[in-house]
Amino acid sequence: MTSVDLRGRTVLVTGAFSGLGLHFARVLARHGARLALAGRRIDLGRSVAAELGAAVARPGEVLAFALDVTDAASVRACLAQTSAALGVPQIVINNAGTVLRAPSLQVSEDDWTGVVDVNLSGVFRVAQASAREMVRAGISGSIINIASILGLRVRSQVASYAATKAAVVQLTKALALEWAEYGIRVNAIAPGYFETDMNRDFLRSEAGLAIVSRIPQRRVGQLAELDGPLLLLASDASSYMTGTVIAVDGGHLVNTL
Repeated sequence: MTSVDLRGRTVLVTGAFSGLGLHFARVLARHGARLALAGRRIDLGRSVAAELGAAVARPGEVLAFALDVTDAASVRACLAQTSAALGVPQIVINNAGTVLRAPSLQVSEDDWTGVVDVNLSGVFRVAQASAREMVRAGISGSIINIASILGLRVRSQVASYAATKAAVVQLTKALALEWAEYGIRVNAIAPGYFETDMNRDFLRSEAGLAIVSRIPQRRVGQLAELDGPLLLLASDASSYMTGTVIAVDGGHLVNTL
């Protein structure tokens, strides 16, 4: 996908100040996109945006915006600010998410609601607000929801995360069906286990190595291995794809039971 050219297109990335979201932003910026980085830690976001803008020599085209996906007013404000500064986003990476690791018998009502509000309702809020902007502007677009292989299979002690990611998979398909008439494509990427700063120590622990042993390729993914699916879905190379969920997991979903 090295030939993908996203110059002239505005991309909104949620949860963009660290982790997968930051990686996605860096990849898209390198391919010429105007970037709206969105998240709650706006001071960090401004620093990240300045660094990334300088790295691609386009400081005016990489900006940070405050966004709380649990707040509909915040979502609307972020879209309005992005559209005014960079143009209506034609590509949306719906990445913001959270996870709660606990035995399900110990999960409180507030714990459950907190995960659902970010991982499912937040995804819908951003997708809906973005699609409304696209329809208002009369432009087509691509919304890419970040799901997980835990939305397709499960492991213990992440019930709320698995349930919400499964819902994101089905939401992706439902929105793809409804919004195709507007030229808006909705697809999802379902990553498996990827090494990041947050999980590196865990994946090298005894428990983490046990998970890795279940992956047919016998290793975790490297972030660069998400670049191909990301650029495919963001670009016109996937113009006839909508409602698709791409698993990137080293074969984890097809391992033996």
